[in-house]
Amino acid sequence: MRDPAIDKTVDLRGLAFHYREYEGPGRPIILLHGVASNSRIWITTAPLLAERFHVYALDQRGHGESAKPDDGYDFATVVADLVAFVDALEIERPVVVGHSWGGNVALQYAATHPESTAGLVMVDGGYIEVSARPGATWERTEQEMAPPDLTHLTPEQLIGGAKKWQLGGLWSDEVEAALMGNFEVTDAGTIRPHLSRANHMQVVRALWEQRPSRLFPDVRCPTLFAAAETKGEGRTKAWMQMKREAIELAEGLLQRCQVRWFEDTIHDIPLHRPRDLANTIRDFALGL
Repeated sequence: MRDPAIDKTVDLRGLAFHYREYEGPGRPIILLHGVASNSRIWITTAPLLAERFHVYALDQRGHGESAKPDDGYDFATVVADLVAFVDALEIERPVVVGHSWGGNVALQYAATHPESTAGLVMVDGGYIEVSARPGATWERTEQEMAPPDLTHLTPEQLIGGAKKWQLGGLWSDEVEAALMGNFEVTDAGTIRPHLSRANHMQVVRALWEQRPSRLFPDVRCPTLFAAAETKGEGRTKAWMQMKREAIELAEGLLQRCQVRWFEDTIHDIPLHRPRDLANTIRDFALGL
């Protein structure tokens, strides 16, 4: 698939932010990636959406090709970045779509700026209240959600290992571009994540402190959950049960809510099921 994105940079509050623009014919859609990811997670979904919409995929602070300050990874600041992006590009009432942590960012934006949000889509994110998990403590969460140290790997070793992960069976040039967009290559020939460990842990702390259940009642626009359903036992089964309970809670607190479950799908829905996801978002956005 040809990627028709136009890479651009915009200054927001004194920082340079990179985004990928797909100049489609319809209403604006903003795509937000997850933690330690980048705008290329949408590389196969965004072109499909651009057949009907004007699409913007943003590298959020600390990620991809955007600025990487040492602070500002709380939700108030990250949402302020998004507000500045919308204002700078004069985007009117976008549909805001977030994957994983990006779903939490999109939720915070929709709850605090309801007049500016036409629709909210949370793609396998935005609903888990990290601090409400059974037995959760900050110390345990800090340990469980810390990023792995991959800095000893070369790009070839990273790609070789990645092909053994969940996305291995879906491997393509686009998947490789999405993966490598998370890293830079050092002079020594090894990789280094764009999102530093210190900044990553600031994001984790913000997730710990966020209370989605308190935000849902403030969302005024129609909302869609696009959730991955993974079959399995043990931890996988327990995680799915917690995910279902969280979405059921959200359905009871949101004014207008749809849920679409993607069966036998991994967390990275934009790469695993791009056409199904694009069609789901398209139908939702066209119905607004």
